[in-house]
Formats: sequence, structure tokens, C-alpha cells
Amino acid sequence: MAERSTAAVDVADNSGDDPLTAKADKAATDGVAEEQKTAEKTAEATENKAVERQSGEQPSLAAPELHSGHKLARRYRLEECVTRLDGFSSWRAVDEKLRRAVGVHLLPADHPRARSVLAAARSAALLGDPRFVQVLDAVEENDLVYVVHEWLPDSVELTALLAAGPLEAHDAYQLVSQVSQAMAAAHREGLSHLRLTPSAVLRSSTGQYRIRGLAVNAALRGITAERPQRSDTEAIGALLYASLTQRWPYENDAYGLSGLPKGVGLLPPDQVRAGVHRGLSEIAMRALANDGATASRQEPPCTTPDELARAVSSMPRVKPPEPEFTAPPEYQRTTYQQGTYGRPQPHPAATQTVVVPPPPLQSRTGRALKWAVSALLITALGLGSWQIADRLLGPKETSKTPDPTPTIITDEKPVAPRPLAIQSAQEFAPDGLPQNSDAVHNTYDSDSSSYWRTKTFIDGPVLAPYKQGVGIVYDLGSEQNVSSASIAFRYGGPQTAITLYAADSLYPSGTPDSMKKIATAESSDLTAKPEAKKPVKTRYVLLWMTSVPYSGGDQLSGSGSGYKQAITNVAFQGTAAP
Repeated sequence: MAERSTAAVDVADNSGDDPLTAKADKAATDGVAEEQKTAEKTAEATENKAVERQSGEQPSLAAPELHSGHKLARRYRLEECVTRLDGFSSWRAVDEKLRRAVGVHLLPADHPRARSVLAAARSAALLGDPRFVQVLDAVEENDLVYVVHEWLPDSVELTALLAAGPLEAHDAYQLVSQVSQAMAAAHREGLSHLRLTPSAVLRSSTGQYRIRGLAVNAALRGITAERPQRSDTEAIGALLYASLTQRWPYENDAYGLSGLPKGVGLLPPDQVRAGVHRGLSEIAMRALANDGATASRQEPPCTTPDELARAVSSMPRVKPPEPEFTAPPEYQRTTYQQGTYGRPQPHPAATQTVVVPPPPLQSRTGRALKWAVSALLITALGLGSWQIADRLLGPKETSKTPDPTPTIITDEKPVAPRPLAIQSAQEFAPDGLPQNSDAVHNTYDSDSSSYWRTKTFIDGPVLAPYKQGVGIVYDLGSEQNVSSASIAFRYGGPQTAITLYAADSLYPSGTPDSMKKIATAESSDLTAKPEAKKPVKTRYVLLWMTSVPYSGGDQLSGSGSGYKQAITNVAFQGTAAP
């Protein structure tokens, strides 16, 4: 799938509902007469305000006129505009400082929703939950307000997944489980989405679902709700319903999906499509009961994401489908094996006269040949016997002792490993999410009180699938034969997993899997000492951490309790490369 369709924040997707901003844009294209006619409809008072604003009483909102190549803060270079709507625009951009792709929302500083967009973006950035597409920056500068967020080129929208067909029961179970748990965590921090559509849910290559546009998409559109938890819960139910049936659970078509037949009401998913998992069907109905549906088996409706998450966790776990194996090709007999024993002949064979050959060597020539061969055999046996007797009865030869090979004695001894000096270091974040780049130098300053610390993770000790790992690349100044390392940690407990790799530069272009492994170690203490079976020649060493222990809150560092680790000192041992 193209990068634009999988990573851009599609805030312009209006299918499935009719937000006020979209109606205002439509009215602006119909002319002043149509705007005045619309303004006379008192039942649409909110829409009238947007129309009057566009009819000349207030200056119309226009997206900032920027172009590809424009730089923000001398850092973010705009590449491609993916959305331009109601005074704001969304771009695919490049962070030239960290050399990664990012997404950017732009709107004028005097936009009526500029303040709310900034507040929503900064609140979402403080959440720091890896299940959401992270907000990286929110700035007001030079009469512009812009919000910078992650760009995920390896992820696929739920819209694209549903275009190919409904999801398997296991995938749908993972979707509702992960999304409901993530939204429950967001609401506990006072954040809501209010724009949770199929285009707002992404599935990564590892099978993890991530949510984009938390609070920001609704702020860009000016969407609010009296009961935000109920609105988000119903939206999750609609996503699950669509994943099970490939139908949108309302009469109108939306997001590339067909709606339900008009006049039949909200049918359970297992009545819309055969073979739907009954437990998931009931969960979808309990979430959509907010819209007047009747929950199956008289179960109470779920009105908050937390209630929905508990309902999903209480149901029997949905197992993944069994792997399908390709049947081996039918055994083919060779020509040698395809005999006729026990098989009927396809055609009767013609009768042939069998000629019986005469017994061998019965002729005169044959008898002469037999006598000649017999004579040769007797002669050969006699010669062989004579040679054996002569060898056994003859004088014995004195065996010669071979001269011993002279032993070369040298005074050379193997060179003992010595400490290797670290010239510089740089944090390695292939996913574009560094942990604490400014504190990397604390790991080799010989000061045990200073350290570099990871962020605090919710699950562990293994960081995947939320994060494949965290690491630092060290520059030894020149090529060295690296044999071991000594790493001191701040937090103990099971378990910290460390692997050393030989990198090609201080900013490696590949992943750790593409690098040569030096050594690996697991530790539950405050130190780890990975040792290589054979020294590896390299200048740059990547310290890659894939598992961290659980630790309580740390008042000195200001970190909460969770899975985390901090490195206080790193030292490498080895010998100088020839």
C-alpha cells in the first residue's frame, strides 16, 4: 500500500456523517443566494452560523498558502499536501534533524479553532501511550499553528483491510480488545477521540492496532460531545460490527462500506453474515446498544470503553486460525517402477515364438575356453602362494625411526583485552521514537550518578510488540577487536536483555537483524557482561536492549512505576585491530 494512504492523518474523510465544517464548505460553493436560503432554516441553526461566516459577514477561512519545500522551524520540510479543508491543511513532511517522515497539521493562528487544536495536541502528547500515534510537537509560530505527529509507512488503515473483506474472528477480537483498552486508558487521563472511524485505526506489520488523531481530529473539526465516553464506545462497536460483516451498522453507506437495508433496524452481525463469531457479535451489539439496539441475551449495554474492555476480557479467548499447509504433489512413479505386475494389460500382446538359447559353453570352442581359463587360474594361485611364502620366511627389515619434527618455540603470547575508549555516542531509534537523546553521554562519563533512562512502558518485560527495542550506538574512534562489555544499570529485577551488534556508522541505516552480532547477555542484577566467543572487528558498537525489568516510581528521575531501565555506565574491552 502506498505510504500516503497508510500514514497520512485523513481528517478530511467525511463519509458516514456530515460534520458542520463540511456543510459550510459545501454552502460556500453554492453562492450567496443559496447561503441566504439555507440561513432561513431555523432547524439548522448551527450550520447557519458557518454559512453566515462564509457569506461575507466574516472573512472566509482559507488554509495557509504553503508549498512543497517550505520549512517550519528550519526543521520540518513539507513534501505533499494530503488534506486541505475549512482553513487547515495536512501534510506529509520530513524532519531533517532526525531524518524521518512526519505528518503536519497547519492552520492560521487566528483560526477560531487554533487554541483548541493546540490544547488538544499538547494534552495528547502528554499521554505517551504507544497504542496511539504520537504527537511530536505543537507550536504557534509566525502567524501559524502547526501540530507534528508520527508517520507510519508500514501500517495499513482499517478501511483498506475491510475493502478486501471482513476480518477473521481472531483479528476482530484483537481489534476490539486493543482499541477498547487504549481508549479506556485515554479516558482515564481525560482524553477522548470523538472521531474514531475506520480511517483512524491502523494495523502495523506486527499485528498491533494503533489509533491516530486522539483529541486532535475532533478539535480540527470542532466536534464536541456531551457524553464522550459513550460516543467513543459506540464508535468502537461500529468498528467491530464492520470488521465482522463488512457492513456499516447504519442505513447510510460510509467509509467504502454498504449500510444496512433501510427499515430493518440494527441487525446482529451473525444475522447479517453467516459464520460470524457469536461472542463477538454480542459484544458489538452491547456497544451499539447506546443507539437503541437490543443487546443479545439481555446482557447490559457497555457505555464506556472501560466496560467494553472488561466485557471483551471476560469472554473466551478467540484462537487464531490453524495454519494451512499445501498438500504435497501426488507421487509420480518413474519409468523403472512402472511395471506390469498385477496390472491388466491395456491391449492383448501378440503371440511370439520364444527362441530358447543353447546352454552356454557347450560347443567345441566353449570347451577349449574353459580349459584355458582354468589353467590361468591355477598359475595365478601358484605365483601368489610363492610370493607369500618368500615374504614370511625372508629376513626382517629393520624399521627406520622417522626424524622428529623440530618444535618451534616462540616467545609470543596472546594480547590481553584492554579497555577501549569511547569517542562519542548517539541514540538509535529505527522507529523514529527516541527515548532520551540528550542524556546518551551520561553512559560513558565514568559518573555512576548520571544515567540515560528509557521511557516507562505499560507491558513487559519484553518491549515487543509495542517497541522492538531501544539502543545506543558507540563510536570507538577506529576499528577495534571488540571482545566484551561491562554495563551498569540503575534498576534491577527480571529481566534486562542486552545484545551487542557491529554497526556500519554512528547512524546505522538498517535494523539490528541486518547487523553482525557480537555478544548477548541477560541479567536480573545491576550489571551485565556480554562476552563474544570470538572478537569482532568494528568501530561502531550498537547496544540493543529488548527487555527491561519492572520498577516502582522514581522521585529523583520523575518517572512513574512500570517497565523501564537506565544505564549508568558502559565500558568495552578488546584489542587494537591490525
